[in-house]
Amino acid sequence: MSKYLLDKFLFTVDRDPELVERYREQPRATVEWWEAEEAGRILGSHLDERSTWLSFDDAEREALATHDYPKLFELGAHPFLTLTLFIAMFERDYAEPLGFQLEYAQRLSGYSLPYPDIST
Repeated sequence: MSKYLLDKFLFTVDRDPELVERYREQPRATVEWWEAEEAGRILGSHLDERSTWLSFDDAEREALATHDYPKLFELGAHPFLTLTLFIAMFERDYAEPLGFQLEYAQRLSGYSLPYPDIST
């Protein structure tokens, strides 16, 4: 399991509006593409530097592919990265203000302190 890679996925997808839409509409294909093409990129590198050892485990891949943000939280994905990406994808589906944020809070309400470790 790599909390770093989960957070890197959430961070990089959230910063590209086209990827946000792609992930919303085709989550499994986007996760597979991202893992194959982008996971190994070194963040902040202006060169095409890559690592070869990073990959999602089955639980991470499935949680990402099914938009299962409670599971991502349980796996240690940073809640702010998860929240901002999923707001970008799903807030528009709610008529009331803060609709998605309220659902997010409700679906994570079963967790109590201490939360899963979010350090990378």
